Order: sequence, then structure tokens, then C-alpha cells
Amino acid sequence: MPELREALESAGFSDVRTYVQSGNVVLSSRASPVRVARDVNALIKKRFGLDIVVLVRSRADLAEVVRRNPLAKIAVDPKRHLVTFLSSELPGEVIDRMSTLAGEQEQFRVIGREVYSWHPAGVGRSPLWERLGGRALGVAATSRNWTTVTTLLAMADDR
Repeated sequence: MPELREALESAGFSDVRTYVQSGNVVLSSRASPVRVARDVNALIKKRFGLDIVVLVRSRADLAEVVRRNPLAKIAVDPKRHLVTFLSSELPGEVIDRMSTLAGEQEQFRVIGREVYSWHPAGVGRSPLWERLGGRALGVAATSRNWTTVTTLLAMADDR
């Protein structure tokens, strides 16, 4: 990820840090999250030839995601506790369909532009995970496990 970090710094972003090889970036900008997403998408397309969806949350947004975790009492393994970040809120009928897919022990909650999900048996064979990880939601989405979410917040706080 050093090339991505260097490209973002060259584009004028500051405090740029990447987290492992995951495509997660923490950076500083005075621009709105919408503008940052658009600019980063354009940069990645131009520099690396990839047209990927870029979802941005401010430090305050990410702190709120962590603070309001509705599954905190049941999601005891952070690698099986996911947050799916969405480009926009899900329609009610999509949420209803997701309810029919959740496995016996799985749980999820949708709050705004995030889906919190708990997969105690893992995500490998989870129909709910397939829905969260695919294009079936009808909006752009990307999931991160709880360890990644809290690490990104710590990185944002450590600027």
C-alpha cells in the first residue's frame, strides 16, 4: 500500500496512513466525505487503472459506528463481527429479505448507512454474508471486521 499512500499524499491529502493490504486508508482533508470519495476514486482510476467504489466516513462518523454497536453484548469474537459500510441507506424490502437469510445463530442490525452483523459460525457458508458481500443490496457496500473498524478509529485518533 505504499504506492497508494504516496499517490494520496501527492494529491494533497495529509496524515495518510494505510492499514495492512486491505485498501483501508486514514487521511486528513478539509473536503467533505463525498468530495474525498470522488477524488480518491478518480486518483485510483488514473494512477492504478482500477475503477473501485470508495466509501468514506469521517473520524466522527467512525467513532459513532463504534459507540452505537448494537451487537456488543453478543459479538464476542471480533473477527466474526462485521460492519458493512453502505453508500446509502437500504430500502426496507432489502432489510426484510436479509432477515430471511440469516442463519439460526446469526444476527444483524441496520442503523443508517451501516449493517452490524454477527456470524458465530463464520462467514464461509453464511447466506447472510453472501448478501452483505455481494451486489444484492442494491447499493455500494464494503464490510470490515470489528478489529479493523476499531483499529481504523484508533489510527484516526492517533494523528
